[in-house]
Amino acid sequence: MISGIVIALVNTYSMIIFVYVLMSWFPFGEGVLRDIYRALGTICDPYLDLFRRFIPPIGGMVDISPIVALLVLQFGGRLIVAIL
Repeated sequence: MISGIVIALVNTYSMIIFVYVLMSWFPFGEGVLRDIYRALGTICDPYLDLFRRFIPPIGGMVDISPIVALLVLQFGGRLIVAIL
């Protein structure tokens, strides 16, 4: 039961990060989408900033830290479930 909750939380947070990263590719003016993007940033940026400190952008433009962050989140969640 607890393992199911952990997996659900990890998958939900992973999806939130994925949507946040996809939304970062598009310019938003003012409006509801901009507000959603800011709200997702409030949720995702503290976790992503941990990885951005150690992983510089490739070529100065391509940020691969969300990929690493998602991998760590998924593997960490699976590790916790295995321990439980």
